[in-house]
Amino acid sequence: MPTDAPNGRVDIATDAEAVAQRAASLIAEKVRGSSGPFVIALSGGSTPKRLYQILASDYADLPWDRMQLVFGDERFVPADDSSSNYRMVSEALLSKVDVPSANVHPMPTDGTPADAALRYQGILQRIHGSDTLQPGKPLFDIVLLGLGENGHTASLFPGTDVLNERKAWVGSCTPLDAPHDRLTLTYPAIQSSRLVMFLVAGAGKAEIVAKVRGGDAAQPSTQIRTDGELLWLLDKAAAGERDHAG
Repeated sequence: MPTDAPNGRVDIATDAEAVAQRAASLIAEKVRGSSGPFVIALSGGSTPKRLYQILASDYADLPWDRMQLVFGDERFVPADDSSSNYRMVSEALLSKVDVPSANVHPMPTDGTPADAALRYQGILQRIHGSDTLQPGKPLFDIVLLGLGENGHTASLFPGTDVLNERKAWVGSCTPLDAPHDRLTLTYPAIQSSRLVMFLVAGAGKAEIVAKVRGGDAAQPSTQIRTDGELLWLLDKAAAGERDHAG
Protein backbone atom coordinates (compact mmCIF):
# COMPACT_ATOMS: atom_id res chain seq x y z
CA MET A 1 0.00 0.00 0.00
CA PRO A 2 1.29 3.50 -0.80
CA THR A 3 2.24 5.72 2.12
CA ASP A 4 -0.11 8.70 2.49
CA ALA A 5 0.38 12.13 4.02
CA PRO A 6 -1.52 11.43 7.28
CA ASN A 7 0.63 8.36 7.95
CA GLY A 8 4.04 9.67 6.95
CA ARG A 9 6.90 9.64 9.42
CA VAL A 10 7.51 12.85 11.40
CA ASP A 11 10.93 14.34 12.16
CA ILE A 12 10.79 17.46 14.36
CA ALA A 13 13.67 19.93 14.36
CA THR A 14 14.23 23.01 16.49
CA ASP A 15 13.53 25.70 13.90
CA ALA A 16 13.38 26.43 10.17
CA GLU A 17 17.17 26.47 9.89
CA ALA A 18 17.38 23.02 11.45
CA VAL A 19 14.70 21.73 9.06
CA ALA A 20 16.72 22.95 6.08
CA GLN A 21 19.94 21.49 7.49
CA ARG A 22 18.27 18.13 8.10
CA ALA A 23 16.80 18.08 4.59
CA ALA A 24 20.19 18.85 3.04
CA SER A 25 21.83 16.07 5.03
CA LEU A 26 19.16 13.56 3.99
CA ILE A 27 19.43 14.51 0.31
CA ALA A 28 23.20 14.16 0.41
CA GLU A 29 22.90 10.78 2.12
CA LYS A 30 20.45 9.49 -0.49
CA VAL A 31 22.47 10.78 -3.44
CA ARG A 32 25.75 9.38 -2.15
CA GLY A 33 24.10 6.04 -1.44
CA SER A 34 22.82 5.73 -4.99
CA SER A 35 24.33 4.91 -8.35
CA GLY A 36 23.22 6.14 -11.73
CA PRO A 37 20.85 9.08 -12.36
CA PHE A 38 19.16 10.61 -9.32
CA VAL A 39 15.98 12.60 -10.00
CA ILE A 40 14.81 15.31 -7.57
CA ALA A 41 11.63 17.37 -7.92
CA LEU A 42 12.36 20.77 -6.40
CA SER A 43 9.96 23.02 -4.50
CA GLY A 44 9.61 26.75 -4.12
CA GLY A 45 9.32 28.53 -0.77
CA SER A 46 11.50 30.01 1.95
CA THR A 47 12.51 26.78 3.71
CA PRO A 48 13.49 25.05 0.43
CA LYS A 49 15.43 28.20 -0.55
CA ARG A 50 17.51 27.88 2.59
CA LEU A 51 17.93 24.17 1.83
CA TYR A 52 19.32 25.01 -1.62
CA GLN A 53 21.71 27.55 -0.12
CA ILE A 54 23.00 24.89 2.28
CA LEU A 55 23.42 22.36 -0.53
CA ALA A 56 25.40 24.94 -2.51
CA SER A 57 27.68 25.89 0.37
CA ASP A 58 28.13 22.63 2.30
CA TYR A 59 27.51 19.92 -0.29
CA ALA A 60 29.13 21.28 -3.44
CA ASP A 61 31.06 18.01 -3.73
CA LEU A 62 27.95 15.95 -4.43
CA PRO A 63 27.93 14.17 -7.81
CA TRP A 64 25.83 16.86 -9.47
CA ASP A 65 26.54 15.37 -12.88
CA ARG A 66 24.39 12.35 -11.89
CA MET A 67 21.48 14.45 -10.70
CA GLN A 68 18.46 15.39 -12.78
CA LEU A 69 16.72 18.44 -11.29
CA VAL A 70 13.07 18.99 -12.18
CA PHE A 71 10.38 21.19 -10.68
CA GLY A 72 7.29 20.26 -8.71
CA ASP A 73 5.43 23.38 -9.77
CA GLU A 74 5.89 26.78 -11.30
CA ARG A 75 4.07 30.06 -11.68
CA PHE A 76 3.34 30.86 -15.32
CA VAL A 77 5.70 33.82 -15.41
CA PRO A 78 8.98 34.51 -17.26
CA ALA A 79 12.07 32.78 -15.88
CA ASP A 80 13.53 36.08 -14.69
CA ASP A 81 10.36 37.13 -12.84
CA SER A 82 10.72 37.59 -9.08
CA SER A 83 7.87 35.08 -8.59
CA SER A 84 9.60 32.33 -10.57
CA ASN A 85 10.60 29.19 -8.68
CA TYR A 86 13.25 28.57 -11.32
CA ARG A 87 14.77 31.98 -10.71
CA MET A 88 14.90 31.37 -6.96
CA VAL A 89 16.49 27.92 -7.37
CA SER A 90 18.93 29.26 -9.94
CA GLU A 91 20.12 32.05 -7.65
CA ALA A 92 20.27 29.89 -4.51
CA LEU A 93 21.72 26.70 -5.99
CA LEU A 94 22.16 26.21 -9.71
CA SER A 95 24.54 29.13 -10.22
CA LYS A 96 26.76 27.87 -7.40
CA VAL A 97 27.23 24.15 -8.09
CA ASP A 98 28.70 22.21 -10.99
CA VAL A 99 25.46 20.79 -12.35
CA PRO A 100 25.34 20.40 -16.15
CA SER A 101 22.74 22.67 -17.73
CA ALA A 102 21.36 19.64 -19.58
CA ASN A 103 20.46 18.13 -16.16
CA VAL A 104 18.27 21.09 -15.14
CA HIS A 105 14.69 21.04 -16.39
CA PRO A 106 12.66 24.19 -15.68
CA MET A 107 8.96 24.10 -16.42
CA PRO A 108 8.15 25.99 -19.64
CA THR A 109 6.17 29.19 -19.21
CA ASP A 110 5.49 30.13 -22.81
CA GLY A 111 2.48 29.36 -24.96
CA THR A 112 -0.55 28.24 -22.99
CA PRO A 113 -0.39 26.57 -19.57
CA ALA A 114 -2.10 23.43 -20.89
CA ASP A 115 0.39 23.10 -23.75
CA ALA A 116 3.31 23.78 -21.42
CA ALA A 117 2.09 21.01 -19.10
CA LEU A 118 2.08 18.56 -22.01
CA ARG A 119 5.59 19.59 -23.02
CA TYR A 120 6.87 19.16 -19.49
CA GLN A 121 5.31 15.73 -19.24
CA GLY A 122 7.29 14.85 -22.37
CA ILE A 123 10.49 15.98 -20.66
CA LEU A 124 9.72 13.82 -17.63
CA GLN A 125 8.94 10.85 -19.86
CA ARG A 126 12.33 11.17 -21.56
CA ILE A 127 14.09 11.33 -18.19
CA HIS A 128 12.08 8.34 -16.99
CA GLY A 129 12.66 6.34 -20.15
CA SER A 130 8.98 5.43 -20.33
CA ASP A 131 5.63 6.95 -21.24
CA THR A 132 3.90 5.18 -18.36
CA LEU A 133 4.28 5.04 -14.59
CA GLN A 134 4.88 1.57 -13.25
CA PRO A 135 5.14 0.19 -9.71
CA GLY A 136 8.75 -0.59 -8.86
CA LYS A 137 10.13 1.98 -11.28
CA PRO A 138 9.76 5.36 -9.58
CA LEU A 139 9.79 8.54 -11.61
CA PHE A 140 11.46 10.47 -8.79
CA ASP A 141 14.03 9.59 -6.18
CA ILE A 142 12.99 12.57 -4.03
CA VAL A 143 10.04 14.95 -4.22
CA LEU A 144 10.28 18.10 -2.09
CA LEU A 145 6.96 19.62 -1.00
CA GLY A 146 5.84 22.59 1.02
CA LEU A 147 2.47 23.15 2.64
CA GLY A 148 0.28 26.22 2.29
CA GLU A 149 -2.06 27.45 5.00
CA ASN A 150 -4.94 26.70 2.62
CA GLY A 151 -3.85 23.05 2.40
CA HIS A 152 -2.18 23.21 -1.01
CA THR A 153 1.11 21.61 -1.90
CA ALA A 154 3.05 22.04 -5.14
CA SER A 155 0.32 23.89 -7.08
CA LEU A 156 -2.43 21.47 -6.12
CA PHE A 157 -4.79 24.19 -4.91
CA PRO A 158 -8.24 23.78 -3.34
CA GLY A 159 -11.11 23.87 -5.81
CA THR A 160 -9.02 23.33 -8.96
CA ASP A 161 -9.68 20.66 -11.59
CA VAL A 162 -6.10 19.38 -11.46
CA LEU A 163 -6.95 17.69 -8.15
CA ASN A 164 -9.05 15.22 -10.15
CA GLU A 165 -6.30 14.33 -12.63
CA ARG A 166 -5.36 10.67 -12.45
CA LYS A 167 -3.52 10.08 -15.74
CA ALA A 168 -1.42 13.09 -16.72
CA TRP A 169 1.85 13.64 -14.88
CA VAL A 170 1.72 17.43 -15.17
CA GLY A 171 -1.30 19.70 -15.05
CA SER A 172 -2.17 23.39 -15.04
CA CYS A 173 -4.48 25.39 -12.84
CA THR A 174 -5.62 28.87 -11.92
CA PRO A 175 -5.80 29.09 -8.11
CA LEU A 176 -8.84 30.77 -6.58
CA ASP A 177 -6.79 32.40 -3.80
CA ALA A 178 -3.30 32.97 -5.24
CA PRO A 179 -1.87 34.92 -8.19
CA HIS A 180 -0.72 33.52 -11.54
CA ASP A 181 -1.66 30.49 -13.56
CA ARG A 182 0.39 27.49 -12.44
CA LEU A 183 1.94 24.26 -13.67
CA THR A 184 2.17 21.40 -11.21
CA LEU A 185 3.01 17.76 -10.83
CA THR A 186 -0.15 15.73 -10.34
CA TYR A 187 -0.97 13.23 -7.62
CA PRO A 188 -0.03 10.16 -9.75
CA ALA A 189 3.34 11.68 -10.69
CA ILE A 190 4.19 12.52 -7.08
CA GLN A 191 3.16 9.03 -6.01
CA SER A 192 5.79 7.53 -8.32
CA SER A 193 8.63 8.34 -5.92
CA ARG A 194 11.06 6.74 -3.52
CA LEU A 195 10.83 9.55 -0.96
CA VAL A 196 8.47 12.50 -0.51
CA MET A 197 9.58 15.15 1.97
CA PHE A 198 7.26 17.84 3.30
CA LEU A 199 9.35 20.76 4.59
CA VAL A 200 7.22 22.91 6.91
CA ALA A 201 8.22 25.58 9.41
CA GLY A 202 6.51 28.25 11.48
CA ALA A 203 3.61 28.50 13.92
CA GLY A 204 1.38 29.72 11.10
CA LYS A 205 1.47 26.22 9.63
CA ALA A 206 0.63 24.32 12.81
CA GLU A 207 -3.12 24.28 12.21
CA ILE A 208 -2.90 23.00 8.63
CA VAL A 209 -0.26 20.42 9.57
CA ALA A 210 -2.66 19.10 12.21
CA LYS A 211 -5.51 18.95 9.68
CA VAL A 212 -3.50 17.09 7.06
CA ARG A 213 -1.86 14.76 9.56
CA GLY A 214 -5.32 14.17 10.98
CA GLY A 215 -6.62 13.03 7.60
CA ASP A 216 -8.85 15.99 6.71
CA ALA A 217 -9.90 15.01 3.18
CA ALA A 218 -10.79 18.60 2.26
CA GLN A 219 -7.08 19.54 2.21
CA PRO A 220 -5.29 18.83 -1.09
CA SER A 221 -2.12 17.84 0.74
CA THR A 222 -3.95 15.05 2.54
CA GLN A 223 -4.28 13.23 -0.80
CA ILE A 224 -0.52 12.99 -1.39
CA ARG A 225 0.69 9.41 -1.75
CA THR A 226 4.06 7.84 -2.44
CA ASP A 227 5.00 4.31 -3.40
CA GLY A 228 8.04 4.82 -1.17
CA GLU A 229 8.62 6.71 2.07
CA LEU A 230 6.84 9.90 3.17
CA LEU A 231 8.61 12.14 5.66
CA TRP A 232 7.41 15.29 7.40
CA LEU A 233 10.32 17.54 8.35
CA LEU A 234 8.77 20.03 10.76
CA ASP A 235 10.12 22.61 13.14
CA LYS A 236 8.69 22.69 16.65
CA ALA A 237 6.36 25.57 15.84
CA ALA A 238 4.80 23.84 12.83
CA ALA A 239 4.47 20.66 14.87
CA GLY A 240 2.46 22.61 17.45
CA GLU A 241 5.08 22.25 20.16
CA ARG A 242 5.48 25.17 22.52
CA ASP A 243 8.82 26.23 23.90
CA HIS A 244 8.38 26.32 27.67
CA ALA A 245 11.92 27.50 28.38
CA GLY A 246 12.09 30.52 30.65
